[in-house]
Amino acid sequence: MAKTKTTFFCQNCGAQYAKWQGQCTSCKEWNTIVEEVVQKASKNDWKDAGSNTSKERRASKPLKISEIDSSQEARYNTDDGELNRVLGGGLVPGSLTLLGGEPGIGKSTLLLQISLKLPYKTLYVSGEESQKQIKMRAERIHSKTDNCLILTETKTQNIFRQIEETEPDIVIIDSIQTLHSDYIESSAGSISQIRECTTELIKFAKETATPVILIGHITKDGNIAGPKILEHMVDTVLQFEGDRNHVYRILRALKNRFGSTSELGIYEMLGSGLREVSNPSEILISKKEEELSGTAIAATVEGMRPLMIEIQALVSTAVYGTPQRSATGYNLKRLNMLLAVLEKRAGFRLGAKDVFLNITGGISVDDPAIDLAVVGAILSSNEDIPIAKDFCFAAEVGLAGEIRPITKVEQRIQEAEKLGFSTIFVSKYNKISNRNNTINIQLVGKIEDVVEYLFG
Repeated sequence: MAKTKTTFFCQNCGAQYAKWQGQCTSCKEWNTIVEEVVQKASKNDWKDAGSNTSKERRASKPLKISEIDSSQEARYNTDDGELNRVLGGGLVPGSLTLLGGEPGIGKSTLLLQISLKLPYKTLYVSGEESQKQIKMRAERIHSKTDNCLILTETKTQNIFRQIEETEPDIVIIDSIQTLHSDYIESSAGSISQIRECTTELIKFAKETATPVILIGHITKDGNIAGPKILEHMVDTVLQFEGDRNHVYRILRALKNRFGSTSELGIYEMLGSGLREVSNPSEILISKKEEELSGTAIAATVEGMRPLMIEIQALVSTAVYGTPQRSATGYNLKRLNMLLAVLEKRAGFRLGAKDVFLNITGGISVDDPAIDLAVVGAILSSNEDIPIAKDFCFAAEVGLAGEIRPITKVEQRIQEAEKLGFSTIFVSKYNKISNRNNTINIQLVGKIEDVVEYLFG
């Protein structure tokens, strides 16, 4: 009988050790190293699961860089405009995509909905739900297709056997934490099992040019569960996020070897599934009958998509000794910096007042171009004077109180003009080539110019 072989893995970063120790030298976390059984059977590759597949295996041989075909490989159209945008144009053959998100956010619904719409043969492998549960969800989505095959299995060897029999064009795994391989004796979801199962799927994807999509659980910190090496191994990492109390969901690319990582996809969660939101500016700007103080509209850009978002601010006298500073969807340190600029450069006494800031729609924005809108919302609340609802802002604020230029300003101006805004505030240092706009472009250089224009 073979001797059981064990080793020690850090549950946080996946580092391997020969013996137990209190602190991981890689990620500096304490008490994260556990012992796992890693006795391996003899194996060659994923093809040991069954007979030879009819799909052609890619030959691997060295080529001169001048001999490599530079033409773009045809992508699989997912028939979902938001997902195609985030992926960079569709699924790349042989790619491995990892989709992470909180429990109940809609990861399985999104991928099942896409697999039911795809014109390609798709194998949907679920290790968490039965076939009847998946059937119930499919009926709720109201999608009928014979191209989607449902398999409930957690053993990778059985999955590959079914793949060789059905020969799907796309494989979806829900989820990677439920899979286990016979070649590793540790339990499903452990560091070694996740690493081994992912390695087998990568080998299969690259050799058969079949795109594979994995669903990954996340930890309480919001990171994808398992070793950090998992995110390094895959080609694309997508994050599905949003508040379960709101109906809107946001799909972001955290890593993408085949496209931009700054693209954004927005969905609306309905009883019949997820609906693509083609014009997110309409949902990010609240509809109100009367003008209220403390709100301002900012023109931001996510990837190549311009968005108009609403900034809400509330400035009130501090009840307690230390004023409160709170921001939702915006960097709190940057808010403190802007308040210091208003105090020092513009002469507003905000040091003894509570300031609360919120970006509507439940999204988080890191674009510095919304600085001027944040300043406008704060001053509007402080003065209790509303800003005209057809005014918007697109500029960065510097530490000296100057209005700094931003990138892609013309895209922001065109989006504001399309949505019916009459005036947009931008830095006078921005170079704007096309001046044939119906929208009024108000060029400003300092915060004082904005205050004078808005509040007299």
